[in-house]
Amino acid sequence: MSRTVARSWTRRITARLLAVVLLAVGLATLDRQEPPASAALSAEPAAVSTSQIGVTPPPMGWASWNSFFSSIDHNVIKQQADALVSSGMADAGYKYVNLDDGWWQGQRDANGNIVVDEDLWPGGMKAIADYIHSKGLKAGIYTDAGKQGCGYYFPTTRPAAPNTGMEGHYQQDLETFQRWGFDYVKIDWCGGREEGLNQEATYKQIAAANEAASAETGRKLVLSFCEWGTGLPWNWATGHGDLWRTSHDVLLHQETPGLTKMYRNFDEALQPAAQHTGYYNDPDMLMVGLNGMTAARNRLHMSLWSIAGAPLLAGNNVATMTTETRDILTNPEVLAVNQDPRGLQGVKVAEDTRNLQVYGKVLSGTGKRAVMLFNRTGSAANITVRWADLGLTPASASVRNAWTRTNAGSHATSYTTSVPANDAVLLTVSGTEASGSTYEDTTTAATPTFGNVTAGAAGTKLVDITYANGGSTARKATIQVSGQYSYRVAFPPTGSATTYRTVSVLAHLAKGANTVKFAAVSGSTAPDVDAVRVQGIPGTNGAALVGGASGRCADVDKNTYINGTQAQLWDCSGGRNETFTQTSRGELVVYGNKCLDADNNGTTNGTKVIIWDCTGGTNQKWTANSNGTLTNNLSGLCLDASNAATANGTKLILWTCNGQANQRWTLT
Repeated sequence: MSRTVARSWTRRITARLLAVVLLAVGLATLDRQEPPASAALSAEPAAVSTSQIGVTPPPMGWASWNSFFSSIDHNVIKQQADALVSSGMADAGYKYVNLDDGWWQGQRDANGNIVVDEDLWPGGMKAIADYIHSKGLKAGIYTDAGKQGCGYYFPTTRPAAPNTGMEGHYQQDLETFQRWGFDYVKIDWCGGREEGLNQEATYKQIAAANEAASAETGRKLVLSFCEWGTGLPWNWATGHGDLWRTSHDVLLHQETPGLTKMYRNFDEALQPAAQHTGYYNDPDMLMVGLNGMTAARNRLHMSLWSIAGAPLLAGNNVATMTTETRDILTNPEVLAVNQDPRGLQGVKVAEDTRNLQVYGKVLSGTGKRAVMLFNRTGSAANITVRWADLGLTPASASVRNAWTRTNAGSHATSYTTSVPANDAVLLTVSGTEASGSTYEDTTTAATPTFGNVTAGAAGTKLVDITYANGGSTARKATIQVSGQYSYRVAFPPTGSATTYRTVSVLAHLAKGANTVKFAAVSGSTAPDVDAVRVQGIPGTNGAALVGGASGRCADVDKNTYINGTQAQLWDCSGGRNETFTQTSRGELVVYGNKCLDADNNGTTNGTKVIIWDCTGGTNQKWTANSNGTLTNNLSGLCLDASNAATANGTKLILWTCNGQANQRWTLT
């Protein structure tokens, strides 16, 4: 039977066979299990959350920098590896022991091979990797994308060491790390920045060199890109790196841990479309247990990183930590939120009052969510999470506190609790999944395009992808929504070419029709993508701001988060950088936390309209008028496409209201 005929035949019998399966085994018991034999006969089921497959979770481990900086040697690393095991942290999931900057003093032999100081590393680096492995752990190492590492430009506890980068030796050094037995490599950007290298091109070159090295050695290295978000890696790093830094360091040498950088790094890591199927936004290493961190602040830190699904790399001295610190780092219900096998990121779903925020994370299973109620203010306050904002029905849902590991009862519609100042409450919620829409592939393409994927409102959507992968390793394909960036998706083996499972991504859809396109990745056998199921997360919903003259959308260039970025016109694609929430306070908010802003409180013609952290200022408040204009509340001037231009890249400014089409906007 041909593939085309087989697809048609299986679709005719799918509904009848699924009904039999439902009666025979109970669909609710099938979460992440192999289907019964009868299900395989239907061959290509519609995408349903009950056939999810687990993906590689974010890395957990320990890294040397935040406690030891450059002062590391075999004694320090052995001590910390021993303590990971004896403390129970290894059993809780902290498996990586990562050597950061300072392990190498920059010498190479005549063939360009790395030469290390054996007074610091008796037996060389293979010996320390072997020791780490002997404890049942995994080994990580550090390098730089440029010629010099960060310790050259910013020495801490040792003199500046030249030539500690890998530029000119990419494949050679990666092969060396693999042959030594390392499992993970962090690739910093100090040399790359000083040399003016291009972040995307350089890290993609390193990823290709890693693949070539693996072909020689038979080993794999987890790739941690560390260019601090300067090259907007959430647009391109997914599937090239396994994790990528989204912000600058959360802690500098001789700096006291603080809330400001913790909050900044959390906010800048929220790039939900980039994080899925084993690839992760990285807000930097943990400060839990460091001097200056209280127990409450340690828990807050863990709550933020867990709802974000961030890598958890402890940076404290594990050998001397308190029992309290260990218990915070190893709380099983908090770690379960972070390590959830669906591999998605939490997103902001409500902020009814400024700085009283609600974040929701879709978990594996059906109707499962993690929720963080986050109070950024200086006073305790009640915060409410509504089930509908999370993509659940208003029916009763059970609530559990992850930190206290106690049940908080069943609640219809919503749940409210008091949250202390500058603190968070981390919950898990079990409710009823809201309805979604399924789109079946009717072609013979392994990587099809789904047209007319409709959304009732612009916003972040849960997309479950049904596929088959009969191979023994993960396959890759890209996903692209309309004109947005494309992202590589990993599709783990499903057991056979006729066994279908789902993986999930978060995608940003425009109101109305969208195109969801899959494409093969060069060098990888494509999975057989059969269907997508799309479900809203209503708390993320917003609207596009469409120009009356241009038909183009108000847009933030290249998904940048940088304060002061001027808004522009661009083709409407439904991206998160084009989706604005109109708050009850009169703000137009993009990304969940950046307000459309009159630059420097400007009140004159030509004032730039930019994005900036929401402050409550009058220059960030707007009035939508019946004639389609938007006036800034501080100046009374209109939002204007400069020079009445309509092309992509046209900058948005304030100008005296004149009734022209370049000052008319539709929120849709």
